[in-house]
Amino acid sequence: MATVERWSGLEVRALREASRMSTEEFATRLGVSDRMVSKWEARKDTIRLRQVNQAALDTLLAGSSPDVHERFASLARSLGTVLPAQEAPPPGPRPQQHQVRHPFDGKKMALVEASTFLCGEENRPIWLPSFYIDVFPVTNSDYARFVAATEHQPPQHWPRGKCPESILDHPVVFVTWYDATAYATWAGKELPSSQQWEKSARGVRGETYPWGDSATPAKCNSRESGIGSTTPVSRYHSGVSPYGVYDLCGNTWEWCSTRSEPGRYELKAGAWTSPFPRAIPAVFNDASAEMFDDDTGFRCAASASTIKALLGE
Repeated sequence: MATVERWSGLEVRALREASRMSTEEFATRLGVSDRMVSKWEARKDTIRLRQVNQAALDTLLAGSSPDVHERFASLARSLGTVLPAQEAPPPGPRPQQHQVRHPFDGKKMALVEASTFLCGEENRPIWLPSFYIDVFPVTNSDYARFVAATEHQPPQHWPRGKCPESILDHPVVFVTWYDATAYATWAGKELPSSQQWEKSARGVRGETYPWGDSATPAKCNSRESGIGSTTPVSRYHSGVSPYGVYDLCGNTWEWCSTRSEPGRYELKAGAWTSPFPRAIPAVFNDASAEMFDDDTGFRCAASASTIKALLGE
């Protein structure tokens, strides 16, 4: 697989032509103007691109098909570019980068480092700064501590306001967006944006599922599992994301902080009630902030700077 140590206008032109895109199409994929792409190509090897643009080009190249890689390598060399030899990254989830335990609610959080990633069903390159996200959804046990500390209204499926021991390690459900936000505020966190959530699930290479591109319903709790309820949040070890995050497909829909329209917010993950195709992380879904159901929960996130300050780093 071809890689580039430093992008110049020569490599930009080679990738655009290898991808068989017009200047306008290529610029849209990168999130820049077509005038900027034309400027890069006109300057050839005399221009040094900004880091964010180099990262976007790296991501676009990494997500390209083998045919595009082959054409790119040939075109780049014909223009005088020397490409370093490098093996393709191994398929499937990669090792987790870094985890910490949040000092307020005690939950493990995974670091998602700053980079461009391929976002949405169109695989648009999007830059996000570093952040941490909960390794597991907020469980009934987690939520019970919040209820005890704040006297917040418990979920309706807890008999007499107390969670049954049999589901303590299941994701909490029957929570509105407001309930989820209240917990996040109490814990010193926030709900993840839909882009943060999606990057945590797909990594930077635009893989379809947390575990790769293979459609494997057995790796998550969707309708096809036949279980008919939520499952413990640590059950699906083979379905973790590149960052070691669980349940980013199936089990419960998860509230995000991203507002889709007034009074409505995005949901991600699919659920035990949903058909497997609805669990694809790039798929859009939203709901009224006041909605609550037996298949809707959440997890929290925090900026890297916030976590470092809390941990005294």
